[in-house]
Amino acid sequence: MQSAKGIPETSATDASSALAGVAPRIADDDALTLLEKRVRLELAVIEAPLRDWIPERRDDDGRVINDVVIVGAGLSGLSLAFGLMRQGVTRVKVIDAAPTGREGPWLNTARMRTLRSPKNLTGPDLGVPSLTYRAWHEARYGVQSWEALDKIERRDWMAYLVWFRGVVGMEVENGVRLTGIEARDNHLALRVEEAGLERVITCRKVVLATGMDGAGGLNVPAAISGALPRERWTHSGEVVSLDFLSGRAVGVIGAAASSFDWAVAALEAGAASVTVLARSRSLPRTEVLDWSNFAGFLNHFADLDDLSRYRFARRMFAFRTPPTTEMFERAMRFPACRLVMGARVEALGMQDERIAVATAAGDFAFDHLLLGTGYSVDLRRRPELRGIVDAVATWSDRFTPPEGEVDGDLLAYPYLGPAFEFQEKTAGQWPLLRDIHIFNSAAVPSLGPVCNGITGLKSGIPRLVAGLCRGLFLQDADLFYRSLDDYDKIHFEPPPASGKSG
Repeated sequence: MQSAKGIPETSATDASSALAGVAPRIADDDALTLLEKRVRLELAVIEAPLRDWIPERRDDDGRVINDVVIVGAGLSGLSLAFGLMRQGVTRVKVIDAAPTGREGPWLNTARMRTLRSPKNLTGPDLGVPSLTYRAWHEARYGVQSWEALDKIERRDWMAYLVWFRGVVGMEVENGVRLTGIEARDNHLALRVEEAGLERVITCRKVVLATGMDGAGGLNVPAAISGALPRERWTHSGEVVSLDFLSGRAVGVIGAAASSFDWAVAALEAGAASVTVLARSRSLPRTEVLDWSNFAGFLNHFADLDDLSRYRFARRMFAFRTPPTTEMFERAMRFPACRLVMGARVEALGMQDERIAVATAAGDFAFDHLLLGTGYSVDLRRRPELRGIVDAVATWSDRFTPPEGEVDGDLLAYPYLGPAFEFQEKTAGQWPLLRDIHIFNSAAVPSLGPVCNGITGLKSGIPRLVAGLCRGLFLQDADLFYRSLDDYDKIHFEPPPASGKSG
C-alpha cells in the first residue's frame, strides 16, 4: 500500500487499462488528469494521509509484520484500505484471489445491467468529493451524462473502482487466496496460495472483506442438489458462460432480484424458453436497505441491546430483494419468458433425461435449472476458517431468544465485538480471535447492515477503521508511553541571556 508520504504523482488513468474495452471512454484523458490533481489537492487540504504512527514489529525471522492484511479487494476492501491510509496505517497488505480488474461480483456473477443503488450513494471515497463516482463519471462522460443518468452501469462501476485504487496509490496482490489462519506468539500467520505455491503472510490484524459468499457459500436446496446431476443446475453465484443454454428450456427457481437477472441472461443467451417459478403469490416490492439508509440506524445499530439487535436482524432478513423494474420488464418483454406465482416446489427429479418439477401451481419439465436462491451463512463451509471455527462464539452461545422467536439460522451467525472482531466461545481458547475481523454479511446481526453493500459503507468503514486503530494503539500503549517519557525534541530555544535583569 502507498506510504504516508502521499498520493503518487503518476496518473491513475493507467490503472484502467485492466478494463480496456469494458466501458467506452468519452471524455479525453485531460479531464481525468485534472480530476486526479484535484484528488491530491483535496487530500492535502484535509491532512490525508496522517503521519505513520504504528511501531514496526518483526517476527522471529526478522521479517516485518504487516499491521493489517485485508482479504478481498472489492468495494469493501478498497474502502477499508483507503480509510486506514487516511489514519496513517501504512503497513497494510491487500490480497484478492481474482485477477486484476475482476475483483468483486461486477464482471463475474453480477448479471444486471446497472447497480440497484441510487446513483447519489457514495462508495469508497469516504467523503472526499473528487474521489466519488460522480466526479469520475463527469470527468469521463461529461456533466450532462451524469444529469441524465438513472442508475450506474455495473461495468462503469468496476472501471471506477480500478481508477480509484490507482489514484490513491493502492497496491493489491492479485491471484492470492487465503487458505488458513494460525496464531503465533503475538501475531497471526496467514497461509495463502499463489500460482499453486503456498506461503505465509504475517500480520497483527486481518480483515475478511470477502463478499457475498465469504461467510458461508451458495444456498442450494438439498431437494435440488440431492436429486439432480450437478451439471443440470447452476447457481447465480457461479461464474459461467451461458452459451450452453441456447435452445434449451430453462427453469428459474426463485423470484427475487437475481432470478430476473438470470432470466434475462438466459434469454439473451438464446434459451428457447424461461419459466420463473415463484414460491410466493406476489413478488417482493420493498427494498429494506432503502429504509435502513439513515444515520441513526446505520451508526447506532451496534449500540442496541442483544434482544433489539436480534429482532431487527430477524425482521430485515424476512425481506426479499425485489427485482429492478428494468430487469423485470426486460425479462417479461421476451415472448419466451413466463412467470408462475405460487409455484412452491413439491417434488423434483430426472425423468426421461429432463428435469421434472412438480409445484403447487402445476408440473413442469426443463433441460436446466438456474437457481436464484441466495447465500447461506455458515462459517464451517469456509476452508480458510477451518482451524478456528470451533472457537468462534455464535449468537446461540451468547443469547437466548424469547419463546416463539427462535431462528436457528440467525443464531448460527458469529457474535462479533464492536470492531467486527470474532469473540471466543470459551475464554482463553483462542485469544487472537480478537485480531480477526469479518466485514461481510456474517456481521449484520451484530453490527447492522453496514458491511454488505454500498448503502451502509459510510457507517461501517469508519467504525471498522476506528476499531482497528484502537486495537493497534492499545497493544502498544506501553511503548507509546516510553516514547513520550523519552521525548526531548526541541521546539523552542531561548535566546542567549542579555545580562539585563527584569
